[in-house]
Order: sequence, then C-alpha cells, then structure tokens
Amino acid sequence: MKAILSVASVLGLCGLAGAAGKGDPVGTWKCEYAIGEQKRTSTLTIKQDGDHLAGMMSWPDQKETNLKDVKLKDEELTFSAVRELGNNKYPIEYKFTIDGDKLTGKGAMENGGKKTEFEIAGKREKKGK
Repeated sequence: MKAILSVASVLGLCGLAGAAGKGDPVGTWKCEYAIGEQKRTSTLTIKQDGDHLAGMMSWPDQKETNLKDVKLKDEELTFSAVRELGNNKYPIEYKFTIDGDKLTGKGAMENGGKKTEFEIAGKREKKGK
C-alpha cells in the first residue's frame, strides 16, 4: 500500500509540473505586432494573485495599464486592456495561446464602428533580466 501511494504521489507531482510549464502565463512577455505597415511593441506582465491572474501591459508611448478579466483555460489566455493614443481610448480584447516561453494570438479593437484585428507574438523574458 505504501508503494502504491508513493507511485501515485510521484505521478501526481510530475503531472502538475508538466501542466505548469506549457500553459503558464506568469512572467514578463515582450510582444511584437503590426497594425497596417507600422510595427509596434508592448510589454505584458502577468502575475498570480491568489487564485486569480492579474497583470499589466505597457507600450513605448504609454505607461502601464491594468488588464481586465484575465483568464486562463488550458493554454488559452484572454484579457482586455485600454490603449490610449492622445485623447482617444481604445479597449482591446486579447486572445493568446501559450506554448512554453512563446505566446501567439490576436488583438481586436473597434474604431469608428470598424473592427480591426492584428496578429501578435511574444517571448517570455528570462528571470533575472
């Protein structure tokens, strides 16, 4: 009986370790995307806050803004953030797939009744940078 419990414990821990790696969003991500012909960058930071995820996003021309409705299901991370350009505010919905230290996905925003989507990719910064 003791051997069965030991094997079950080891298998359970290995399963948790594997699950935490592939779809783990926690960390700082350097993201790149293009809207039209303009290449842009942003920094995404995701933290574990108890049982919930929280985070911030920043751009070279905008300080950090808090993320809203941060959710992770399997390897899919979703949230929204408000992009400010001059006096205009644009809520953007993000949907990413996480694979280890890479994420890929789309951002979607409305401007003047027209929906604009763009591809976005990011890499997790190594700890200590």
